[in-house]
Amino acid sequence: MGHRMTEKDAIVMATVLGAAVLILILFACRPFSWGSETEVAVSGGAANASQAAVSGNAVSGGTSSGGAVAAGEGGIINKTGMTLETRVNPPAGYQRVKERKDSFGSFLRSYELRKAGAKVKLYNGKNKENQDAHVAVFKLPIEKEDLQQCADSVIRMYAEYFWKTGQYDRISFQFADGFQADYTKWREGYRIQVARSTSWVAGGRYDDSYENFKRYLRMVFAYSSTLSQERESKKIKRENIKAGDIFIQGGSPGHVAMVVDVCENGEGKKAFLLAQGFMPAQQFQLLKNPAHEEEGDPWYYEDEIQYPLQTPEYSFKKGSLKRPKYLSN
Repeated sequence: MGHRMTEKDAIVMATVLGAAVLILILFACRPFSWGSETEVAVSGGAANASQAAVSGNAVSGGTSSGGAVAAGEGGIINKTGMTLETRVNPPAGYQRVKERKDSFGSFLRSYELRKAGAKVKLYNGKNKENQDAHVAVFKLPIEKEDLQQCADSVIRMYAEYFWKTGQYDRISFQFADGFQADYTKWREGYRIQVARSTSWVAGGRYDDSYENFKRYLRMVFAYSSTLSQERESKKIKRENIKAGDIFIQGGSPGHVAMVVDVCENGEGKKAFLLAQGFMPAQQFQLLKNPAHEEEGDPWYYEDEIQYPLQTPEYSFKKGSLKRPKYLSN
């Protein structure tokens, strides 16, 4: 006579079968990897970037065009950093070029940034329409008029550096008509008259306050342009690039972006960061590199430079890399 399954037997059998099925499911869903979980191999491209973030490994040499992608355990962008130097790490295999403590390059590296994720604001306090072009925003002052645009933002950064370091005689910028506006003359009380020809007129008194310095800058912003800035600059080779150089295309409208930091690898090849102001007047912003946007890498690599050079909001033609005459250190 065959064995008849009791209710208790049925319960035991169901429990055993359920446990076995659960074990099989857990085993099947377990991620497959060779070696330990911290030794995940990551090679090439943005598709593997998330794996690198999980494993804590940097992605290096992972672009089809050969640029380095990430540096250090935290990658290139350090969201807690509040200066250019602490916010953006050099890519793998690169080190920042040495700068004197009193140099313009050092000034740029130590310049304070707004908190990570900050939006670019216009002169009137509204958000810029395109918030996808930048990776950081500088705390460079901006006035409440639609004056401090692209060329003016570069001028403002230079002027703030000269002001901070007491190099007042170097605060001098050219108007579109060729007039040279010297801050030291403005400080003495002279003012600029713009008529058929631009000229200095007497009538004020000595004033070395920051407020008067800003009034001078607003006058410069009103009458300078990419055309005058290009006229004050000379062409350089990309292997000689350094902080303070510019990519510029004079015109109406033209555009300019400033090199704000430079690093170098063991072979002497350079990479650099670009920043810009734009139209309408807006905060100075550190740009993305469209060629490496998926990897989150804003550095532009010397070996990859082709013309037209594509930045997030402008394309620069060949011959646009130049050095302003006021960059002498």
